[in-house]
Amino acid sequence: MAATDREDRLAALGAERVDHRFKGLPPDADGLTVAELAAQRRDLFTGGFSTPVLTLSAESLEHNLALLETYAERHGLAFAPHGKTTMAPQLFARQVERGAWGITLAMPHQVRVARAFGTERIFLANELVDAPALRWIAAELSRDPSFRFICYVDSVRGVELMDEALRGSARPVDVVVELAAGDGARTGVRTAAECAEVADAVGRVGTLRLVGVAGYEGEVPQADPARVGAYLERIVSLAVDFDKAGRFAGLGLDEIVVSAGGSAWFDSVAETFAAIPELSLPVLKLLRSGAYVSHDSGHYRKLTPFNRVPSEGALQPAFRLWAQVVSRPSPEQAFVNAGKRDAAYDLDLPVAEVVRDAASGVVRPASGISVTGLSDQHGWLRTAEGVSLSVGDWVGMGLSHPCTVFDKWGLIPVVSGDGAVSDYIRTYF
Repeated sequence: MAATDREDRLAALGAERVDHRFKGLPPDADGLTVAELAAQRRDLFTGGFSTPVLTLSAESLEHNLALLETYAERHGLAFAPHGKTTMAPQLFARQVERGAWGITLAMPHQVRVARAFGTERIFLANELVDAPALRWIAAELSRDPSFRFICYVDSVRGVELMDEALRGSARPVDVVVELAAGDGARTGVRTAAECAEVADAVGRVGTLRLVGVAGYEGEVPQADPARVGAYLERIVSLAVDFDKAGRFAGLGLDEIVVSAGGSAWFDSVAETFAAIPELSLPVLKLLRSGAYVSHDSGHYRKLTPFNRVPSEGALQPAFRLWAQVVSRPSPEQAFVNAGKRDAAYDLDLPVAEVVRDAASGVVRPASGISVTGLSDQHGWLRTAEGVSLSVGDWVGMGLSHPCTVFDKWGLIPVVSGDGAVSDYIRTYF
């Protein structure tokens, strides 16, 4: 897809009309286009937004995008951030503008979304055996010579199913053998010998092309630096062994792909991949971390590798969920109008961070206020003795696990430091 076509499709998001489909937006904005509403730069608190409303910090988004771009460059890594986190083509485009090789995805539907907005390089971190999806991928590869697609294989049976679906295709589908993170881990081939069997199965068919090896260190059982490092070294050793055996020879490859990297151990990936020996072809060292875009105030704040390497920088939580106090039945208890339909709760509950006083408009720290539970549409708050919190006040909460936050919101306001909503991020889940 030509650059102008990609730009036109992204720009067309601004022509979408604001209406009842999108939570939290001003009711009086119905009928405006997203671009028209953004141009008004309405204030989040006085511009008619209703609660609950999820926001993203414009400054934190930009900071995080720049930080991982710099990190990848510093460590000689190509970067294909996992797009399933956001499913937001606007953010995909910004990631590519910030030096990303391409976008990682997990499911065929996600690939279709990315392709609809012109993503040219896609790494599918899954074995794909769905015949209609494979035929669609083959058609895309035939239609667009600039499209690069790579996916996992992790079984001989998977190779057989892929071959059956792809026979007659104009271009082979590039694949990497996925090495499992250990016994009892998620997907992937368990042993080096079995990996060789899968690679040889790929070599026997004309519909697939072996381009490398990959894995996901986030699934290492009882993960710690030593165990994660040992697993990543197994990935590297597998690539070396495949190369020595000539499994990448005669395929017309420009490079060998070696890929890993979630959001918790990318420092270990950088360290191990820096020691990859010289192979018969240049190595594309492909990192796939995705949660960094928004970061969070819980799970990844605790796990981010930047805690271990603070000299490399620090990510900033970009999410804030604003809800309104709708009940104050006792001095120790309050309820806000945001619950499981609005906030992630699979890893951690939201964290009360700030309160905006309904009477004065003053924003203060949410000291002495904690979120103790979520119902479908209510958040349960516990307030310490003497805490001032009234019906009508807005409570700003930090969230945990971006992957289960983004999917609850179709259009997310981006708030600048002055409180103005300067943009809107469209998601496709």
